[in-house]
Amino acid sequence: MTDDETEADGEVRTWLVERSYNSRNLITLVYATPDGERALTRELSSSMLDRTAITAARDVDPDDLAPVEESEQERYRTEAERVRENNDPDDEI
Repeated sequence: MTDDETEADGEVRTWLVERSYNSRNLITLVYATPDGERALTRELSSSMLDRTAITAARDVDPDDLAPVEESEQERYRTEAERVRENNDPDDEI
């Protein structure tokens, strides 16, 4: 599978482009497609972070992806490219 194609089971490869923390002890992870146009946002509690592997990439159902605001697409595209160049999909980061 190339990074911007769909696998046989219909999933799309996305790359970790953002990780942020908030005052409610939630960690927000954003995985975006290589073109930066679609993304999946996940929120985890800090306690779940200890039990969940955060990998460089995730294969996700296309229906779970949301459009990315145009103002964020270039940043996501650049970060996805950087993560892809420096990590294998299953690398924990």
